[in-house]
Amino acid sequence: MFHILLHFLVPAILVSIFFRKRWLLVYLMMMATMLVDLDHLLATPIYDPSRCSIGFHPLHRLTAIVVYILLSMVPKVPYLRYLGLGLVIHMLLDSLDCQITNGIWYTS
Repeated sequence: MFHILLHFLVPAILVSIFFRKRWLLVYLMMMATMLVDLDHLLATPIYDPSRCSIGFHPLHRLTAIVVYILLSMVPKVPYLRYLGLGLVIHMLLDSLDCQITNGIWYTS
């Protein structure tokens, strides 16, 4: 439950510090990145509290994470940067959850 709360709190803290002028837009875009968890619907069972999503689900694989990092660095398209940053934050929080829950950073 704390993990899910972090998905809302961490972006809120970051936008309040770094994106004060556009905080609502950036926060909503970061919340939209929660849709990346729809790839959990492809797994059986859909929810497994002991499963590490990083490396397991298609949109949580290392190749996808590299794309998210690149998106967060697109210089002239701020909306892509906001989405990329939201996705990177999401993956970092999921990886932290894997470490706390299973003692690993990702599923290989």
